[in-house]
Amino acid sequence: MTSKQRAKLRSLAQTEEPITQLGKSGITPAFIEGLSLAIDKRELIKVTVLENSGLDPKEAGFEIAKKLNAECVCVYGRKAVFYRKSTLKNARHIEL
Repeated sequence: MTSKQRAKLRSLAQTEEPITQLGKSGITPAFIEGLSLAIDKRELIKVTVLENSGLDPKEAGFEIAKKLNAECVCVYGRKAVFYRKSTLKNARHIEL
């Protein structure tokens, strides 16, 4: 992903609300499955990493991205933004 593409995704993520929170249960298969369904429909999602998760937001972001086969666009504060191109026809597609 180029820096221009990453910048565009970061700007789009500014107006997005986090869709879920990563809490004390950590990164579970059910959590990843839910995120996978959401990212298929939206292509760009934001997740809040709570302090009680015990995980560093940056490390959690990269681990989640790896399990989702997605790109960790950025991590700022306790929020992480992920992008994955969707193959669904009725999904919201982002032109890069």
